[in-house]
Amino acid sequence: MNNTEAVAAAEAVGAVGVVDVVVIGAGQAGLSSAYHLRRTGFQPDRDFVVLDHSPGPGGAWQFRWPSLTYGKVHGMHALPGMELTGADPERASSEVIAEYFDSYERNFDLRVRRPVDVRAVREGPDGRLLVESSAGTWSTRTLINATGTWDRPFWPRYPGQETFRGRQLHTAQYPGPKEFAGQRVVVVGGGASGTQHLLEVARYAAATTWVTRRPPVFREGPFSEDVGRAAVALVEERVRQGLPPKSVVSVTGLPLNDAVRQGLADGVLDRQPMFDRITPDGVEWQDGRRVDADVILWATGFRAAIDHLAPLRLREPGGGIRVEGTRAVADPRIHLVGYGPSASTIGANRAGRAAVRDIRRLLTEEPAAA
Repeated sequence: MNNTEAVAAAEAVGAVGVVDVVVIGAGQAGLSSAYHLRRTGFQPDRDFVVLDHSPGPGGAWQFRWPSLTYGKVHGMHALPGMELTGADPERASSEVIAEYFDSYERNFDLRVRRPVDVRAVREGPDGRLLVESSAGTWSTRTLINATGTWDRPFWPRYPGQETFRGRQLHTAQYPGPKEFAGQRVVVVGGGASGTQHLLEVARYAAATTWVTRRPPVFREGPFSEDVGRAAVALVEERVRQGLPPKSVVSVTGLPLNDAVRQGLADGVLDRQPMFDRITPDGVEWQDGRRVDADVILWATGFRAAIDHLAPLRLREPGGGIRVEGTRAVADPRIHLVGYGPSASTIGANRAGRAAVRDIRRLLTEEPAAA
């Protein structure tokens, strides 16, 4: 199909634009992908478009809690082609990184469209994809999905949860520690967010209780490249099998830094096994032990925000999308960047480059002979 035919077909289904690539999401993964598209000759608005549902630049970082200062951020890797330098470690990471992303978008003229909510991606005419959004429908030959996980906080379900008279909130809603002054707080979750929340909240709360499904594993020593590669390989194997990806922390363990050592010494990081039920006034274990609580803080992680891809039927029986590199095995037009093994700042950079390389190859392939 030539460009004239593509435009005519798109207009027939009410598309507002015809491009070769749609990038969904403008966090680290989406901006990395857009940069590599731009760098290899794709023009924004003509050849590709970036759609982002957030109100401003910054990806999920713009929603992080105020007490997460830039100096506390672990493993923030610069976007390709532009370093983040001179940032005040005492400033909120939400401010520092939002400003950096904003400068990055303007510096490379990426022309991110926002706020745009992508509702569904469907099959279109003549082998193209239709990306349906709050700003209209785009017709595209390929898709880079870079939607991350922030929009899908995971809330476990426990008996009696609806009877709790106190407050329940998730990491995605965490307002900072001072709001819990004088309260009895149960923190659920053994990941990095759970331990950070607990260490902060304990300075203000009347009492804290830390519960996790599995005993936490604390990792001594630096996070070397070998450790990182081994962790990524384990996550990669899951997505290759079509299973939902786990977080890298789930296979690396928690870094044993000075703050964590102090928390262990003070008894703040005194892990309890997961409770069995929630009562109106707190939580309770099967053996009859109970803890009264005013707040349950669910630091229980996130799931991939990929529901808009459901019409394409990419999910495997195991519940995930089977991915080789960044390419969906079931559909080579679809690339998932920031999913599974590339769900880290440095991983997203590399994955963006790899996805663009594969897309260029796909778009320049000659049609197979009849």
